[in-house]
Amino acid sequence: MKRLVNLVKNKFFLVSIAFLVWMIFFDKNDLFSQYQYHQQVNKLKQERDFYQKETAKVAKDLDELTSNPQKLEKFAREKYLMKKPNEDVFVIVQPKKEEVDK
Repeated sequence: MKRLVNLVKNKFFLVSIAFLVWMIFFDKNDLFSQYQYHQQVNKLKQERDFYQKETAKVAKDLDELTSNPQKLEKFAREKYLMKKPNEDVFVIVQPKKEEVDK
């Protein structure tokens, strides 16, 4: 017990405890802020990976479209509903699940 009392009376121990409390709870870079920063970094890394995959996919599609006329025609027909002068285009729209359930 006397050892504990001596430890509490020690000014270096008290200053160290005060410093730790300040750094953990009151500082600009406290533990809660560090956790939030870590979560934000993880989210941004996931977004970066997603956009890198999308960029690679679009670059591949662009390469195919510029090198292959049949792919370009197929893309124009599917994406922009383009057609030749002597043909008809029918667009089939799938009903939403909510409308089917009613």
